[in-house]
Amino acid sequence: MNKFKKISLSFTGMILILVLGLYMSGHGYILKALQVVYAHGHITSFIDDYRFFPTRKILNNKEDIWHWPLHKNYNQIAPTKALLQEHKNMKTVAFLVFKNDSLLSEHYYEGYNKDSLSNSFSMAKSMTEALLGKAIKDGYLKMTDKVKKYLPQLKGKYADVLTVADVASMSSGSNWEEDYYNPFKITTEAYFSNDLKKLMLDKVRIDEKPGQKFKYLSGDTQLMGLIIAQATGMTLSDYMSKSFWQPMGARKYALWTLDGKGETEKAFCCINANARDFARFGKLFAHYGNWEGRQILDTTYVQKSLSPRLSESPYYGYSWWLSTYKGKKIAYMRGVLGQYVIIIPEDHLMIVRLGKKCDKPAPGKHHNQDFYVYIDEAYRMLEQLPKIKN
Repeated sequence: MNKFKKISLSFTGMILILVLGLYMSGHGYILKALQVVYAHGHITSFIDDYRFFPTRKILNNKEDIWHWPLHKNYNQIAPTKALLQEHKNMKTVAFLVFKNDSLLSEHYYEGYNKDSLSNSFSMAKSMTEALLGKAIKDGYLKMTDKVKKYLPQLKGKYADVLTVADVASMSSGSNWEEDYYNPFKITTEAYFSNDLKKLMLDKVRIDEKPGQKFKYLSGDTQLMGLIIAQATGMTLSDYMSKSFWQPMGARKYALWTLDGKGETEKAFCCINANARDFARFGKLFAHYGNWEGRQILDTTYVQKSLSPRLSESPYYGYSWWLSTYKGKKIAYMRGVLGQYVIIIPEDHLMIVRLGKKCDKPAPGKHHNQDFYVYIDEAYRMLEQLPKIKN
């Protein structure tokens, strides 16, 4: 046997030992992560990775599409130099500005267009919470319900007292560790899990008293998704289609990424849609649950969603991020790579941004630095409106 063959066999043997070790240690999902992420030149999940997972369609009604009205100055205002530089730095793929429920500015980059699907990432948390509000309105469950009513297998010292409100407001007290880059943490395992429901019920424990403090945990939203599915008897995708995608006249179907078995939606992330359709949730919440005269969500529920539950965390409501900036109250959906639907109801302004990168919060802060850039530059664009001759 020549030297090359010996080296090749040794290398193959090492790979087999590594694979066997990952499976025996319960980390076989890492192989899926390697296949999806690193094999395609990334170091973490990316905005079109839905191609490598099972998905379920969120169906629109092709015969009843609601089209966004175009502002009378649609695309007459050029993006500012600072905004264009931020788009370049952060690899923006879509940037839309809405004024008075009309589309004022719409630009796409990196080969994307108005029909391109892009991963919501954690914006799905806000959208799943909207499903919760609809399930409550439909009489399937209550905020005060105990989670074990729907998930009796849930473990932990305080599992018996955990309520739906606790998971919706990220105050569950669970042992989930939020870490997007450590392959051995549960966040990564959940993203690449073959059986997401089993993972949640086997590994998530409610070890601290719920409702006491805010801690951002994707596992809370995943529990919320399991609760909604159990209470309604429907998949999250089907319920989303029935409750929002069709009533709001979505432009195109969406895809919700599932676990490896193709059974359970990743409620904490991974609704793949286009920018115009993501924007519908901003409009809905800016109008306190009313869509073109139809009350899809209760006004009081939306008000609660957009208000902090705990005084110690005024920057987070019920699955929506909250900010006061420029003296204005702002609420927004946020994804890990700078996915935003930002609503500023006082000025009837909404900003939608999708992309591949973001500026993380400054130390001790809670809002990404690019979040402020997009707001600042959108207002600078609005300043040009009076200068345009109609």
